[in-house]
Parts: sequence; C-alpha cells; structure tokens
Amino acid sequence: MEQFRILTSRLVPLPAANVDTDQIIPARFLKTTQRAGLGRHLMFDWRFDSSGRPRPEFILNQPHIAGARVFLVGGNFGCGSSREHAPWALADFGFRALISTSFADIFRNNCLKNGILPVVVEQAVHEALFRLVADNPSVEVTIDLTSRVVMLPAGEQAPFPIEPFARQCLLEGMDELGYLLTLADRITEYEKARK
Repeated sequence: MEQFRILTSRLVPLPAANVDTDQIIPARFLKTTQRAGLGRHLMFDWRFDSSGRPRPEFILNQPHIAGARVFLVGGNFGCGSSREHAPWALADFGFRALISTSFADIFRNNCLKNGILPVVVEQAVHEALFRLVADNPSVEVTIDLTSRVVMLPAGEQAPFPIEPFARQCLLEGMDELGYLLTLADRITEYEKARK
C-alpha cells in the first residue's frame, strides 16, 4: 500500500448525500476479486446511459477532473452494503482521499484498510469547500495526515479525526496484515514461550 503523508490535489465535487455502495460500484461488477480495472465501473449507472455512452454532464466524465485525487462528497457516503469493491473502485479510479461530513462506518473502515483516507470535516468547512470548487474548479487543498488537517487555499486549517492505528498504517503504507508481519519476531518469541 502506498504511504499517505501529505496530499495536494484538486477537488472532484459530488454533493449528493446518502450515496450507497451500489451506486459507487453496482453489484453486477462484483464478480472479481481483482482490484485493477474496477475504476472503469465506478459510479457506472451515473456515468453512463443505458446504451453505455458517457453522460458528459456527470462530474467523473468531465476532462478537467483528470488527475484529481480528492473526492468531495455528500454526507453519509458509502452507506448500504459492506462491499470492499467500493473503495477498490475509488482507488483504481485514482482517488486517495474523500472529504465529507460523515461516512458509513463499514465503508470508512474499508477505505482505511485500502489506502484511502476518509476525512470528516465540520458542516461549515464542507459547504465552504463546495463553494470554493464551484467558483474555481481548479482549486486545490492539501491534506496533511501527520498534522490531521485539511489546508484550504486561503490558509485556513480544518482539523479532522482519525483513529491512531489507522493513521499509523496509512503513514507507513501498510495494511493490518503488514503491521502484524512487522511483529513476526515477537509473535515467534511468544509462541516459543507458550510451549
């Protein structure tokens, strides 16, 4: 997993609230355990019409978002079923961080375990970010995981909470299994002592 320390990026705005995991990646695309390639199915039913043609008005189809790594989304993002394919699709599309006022718990945990930082900000900050990107689609924010702040263009800093263990894993670029493997010698010693 890629380390996450400081990320500066443009924002991709999607103000819809209560976007469930079936909208993030529809169930018909869950027939694989491979992460690569799932980005093409991200928000498929919103991105494409019934004939498979891209909807040019949908934000993920607009050329100016290319390379943006921060998805600014509505509240309760990732509700619904607990499919891990949802963060896989987001990561494969290129997102490293999501900003909202709230995330569904299982989805938030799946993001953290897959290298995506779900950032929860206060409602006033959330609204300000949507205004900023509406006024200037190329506006950038910086997310500093070390300091646990989002730095806005005018210099304001918005703090965000994150569990210490999840933060440590992201900073070091490892998942839970990777963390356990760093303790292999201690585990072996413990097992020997038990015998």
